Amino acid sequence: MSQAEAHERTGDPHVSQSPLTDRLRGVLRHDLPASVVVFLVALPLSLGIAIASDAPIMAGLIAAVIGGIVAGAVGGSPLLASGPAAGLTVVVAELVAKFGWQVTCAITVAAGVLQILFGLSRVARAALAISPVVVHAMLAGIGITIAIQQLQVLLGGTSRSSVWQNLTQLPAQLTRLHWGDLVIGLIVIVTLLSWKKVPGALGRVPGALVAVVAATVVSLVAPLGVERIVMDGSLFDAIALPSLPEGKWLAVATGVLTVALIASVESLLSAVAVDKMHSGTRTDLNRELIGQGTANIASGMLGGLPITGVIVRSATNVAAGAKSKASTILHGVWILLFSVLLAGIVQQIPKAALAGLLIVIGVQLVKVAHIRLAHRTGDLWVYLITVAGVMFLNLLEGVLIGLVVAIALVVWRAARADIHAEPVGEPGSRRWRVVIEGTCTFLSLPKLSGVLDSVPEGADVTVELTVDFIDHAATDVLHEWERRHREAGGTVLIDELGSDALSATTQGPPQRGSSAQARGLEPWKAWQDTDTAAEAQLRSGPLRPMLDGISRYTRRHAPMVRTHLNELRDGQAPRSLFLTCADSRVVPNVITHSGPGDLFTVRNVGNLIPAENADTSVEAALAFAVEELAVSSIIICGHSGCGAMGALLNDAPVSTSIREWLDHARPSLHAYVAGHPVAAAAAAAGFDTRDQLSIVNVAIQVETARQHPLVAIAAATGAVHIAGLFFDIATATVWHVGTDTVTEHHDELLPDAVRV
Repeated sequence: MSQAEAHERTGDPHVSQSPLTDRLRGVLRHDLPASVVVFLVALPLSLGIAIASDAPIMAGLIAAVIGGIVAGAVGGSPLLASGPAAGLTVVVAELVAKFGWQVTCAITVAAGVLQILFGLSRVARAALAISPVVVHAMLAGIGITIAIQQLQVLLGGTSRSSVWQNLTQLPAQLTRLHWGDLVIGLIVIVTLLSWKKVPGALGRVPGALVAVVAATVVSLVAPLGVERIVMDGSLFDAIALPSLPEGKWLAVATGVLTVALIASVESLLSAVAVDKMHSGTRTDLNRELIGQGTANIASGMLGGLPITGVIVRSATNVAAGAKSKASTILHGVWILLFSVLLAGIVQQIPKAALAGLLIVIGVQLVKVAHIRLAHRTGDLWVYLITVAGVMFLNLLEGVLIGLVVAIALVVWRAARADIHAEPVGEPGSRRWRVVIEGTCTFLSLPKLSGVLDSVPEGADVTVELTVDFIDHAATDVLHEWERRHREAGGTVLIDELGSDALSATTQGPPQRGSSAQARGLEPWKAWQDTDTAAEAQLRSGPLRPMLDGISRYTRRHAPMVRTHLNELRDGQAPRSLFLTCADSRVVPNVITHSGPGDLFTVRNVGNLIPAENADTSVEAALAFAVEELAVSSIIICGHSGCGAMGALLNDAPVSTSIREWLDHARPSLHAYVAGHPVAAAAAAAGFDTRDQLSIVNVAIQVETARQHPLVAIAAATGAVHIAGLFFDIATATVWHVGTDTVTEHHDELLPDAVRV
């Protein structure tokens, strides 16, 4: 049913009769009132930024109009409000001082062209590859610079072109303090800081507008003798075509690149921030760059300031309830109408009022939360160096220095390895351990060499290499030290625990290990000395592999599981009884990815459940698991290459005790010989005769468990689920054994009996 039909049937006046009508209603209801709020915020900001930039007053209004209409219409963000921004005031002031206003306009046009090229080349997201701490510091440096500049105006003076000049001139300006300007500026500052506490509908009026209006009224009523804004003609009179520079092309190119980069980065960051404030359409970042570039071309051609997306206006736009681009476009229209029809009102505003406004804005760009975050994350030096660079050099150089420092810090952190050596065992023992963890590169060679040289000659050394990246230089130093240490009578065992291996460094360019090796799963032979010489055996003893394994567990794994095991100290509550073969190649916790407390494990030769209570050990385990622990599943797991099944199948000569135990598996052999359907399924899957018997044995043991007196009732009521598994050792694959099927285990194939 269409919207028109719904309206006709229901009579609901809120149901639209057409998409166009619905869109118009949304604009009138949401975007129109929001645009008025944004206009009231943007107007004083645009004037203040023009003054802070040493640009013509009307240049700020021209940029505000074009930023709202052009950037709003062409850009890719639905709610980003654009216009002149505080972030470019320092750069524009330098350009105006160096080249004059009309050349600065030409630089703005060229920067716009560059932004369009950025957008067309689809590199917008690459522009976001800037460390957040550098961006935060950039904004803080801009804010401090603006505040220091406008402090001179607040005191009745004139701002200088550099932070250093403003700071050095400050004592002299204090001696020439103009009290009227100070009073007006303080009215604005106090109003802005306190307005957020005003409750109700009055508090929703933009504080900047209230502060500037209040200060202007006071200046008109009281004889304070303050300096006011002076405009030469109307908005149309202020339109001025740009002019090309006479020489200094390298400096001009630097200015173009600086304006383009800062305007692009600030716009993109603002767009991303605005996207997080609403649930509507996300920003097309490349299109947004094209929109910003188009707006800057138009602004520069008409004598306006450079334009960026502005987070203050945008946040106001979202908070005011805007839903589409109509709000940002309309706010530019309101600024145009005001500038044409009510320009005389602007000339009543004191300069000190706008100085107070800019001081508050500048101080608010310095976020205490950002400083605390930089301190916690170890990036405080990056923050401080970037702030200092922006303040005392210029914005582009400050950001570049900050990025270099940030990159250097990342390289230092990434390339840092934890390397230390320590004696092992009793005092006087010849055993030593060298631990190398992290990323080991040529940058770590001084520390690596020093630690290795500290190991006494003749010591038995284990090098625990837990690295995710190691280059050829570090490998070469380690092997050279190993050679010399062996020649001096010592022994060296390199225990590679990490994801990168020494052998890989000589096979090609070094690469970071893609995945960490599973800790605790390596057999002893993978990391312990396997020297079988008589002297080595005498030195190590038959218990040495076990003792070394316990030592590694104590050092590396015990701390990881200690908290969990402490929770289990008073009892266990396993989910499953896992009955499997005693074969050493089957490790239940590995193939089920489980840990302490998950499995109640029973192991015997051939994973058997003897019938008719023939084995009290298995009977006790079943009774304890079902009656005391109330497990929810019983898993019978066989495996490939089972020696018990091989002996049973081939009737091999074995000891009397083994023969008597294997008699419990005779039902499985008879079922296999009789053509059990699982045997055919196993043969079709490619298993040999011994493994076919092993799989049939799992199916028979599952059926035995279901009929067992201790389990039957619980299985019939669904309190206990019983399933069979088969572990193929050669491929490390787990198979599910059904009543007449055997299927390789995948999540999508997991039967309900195993989903417990």
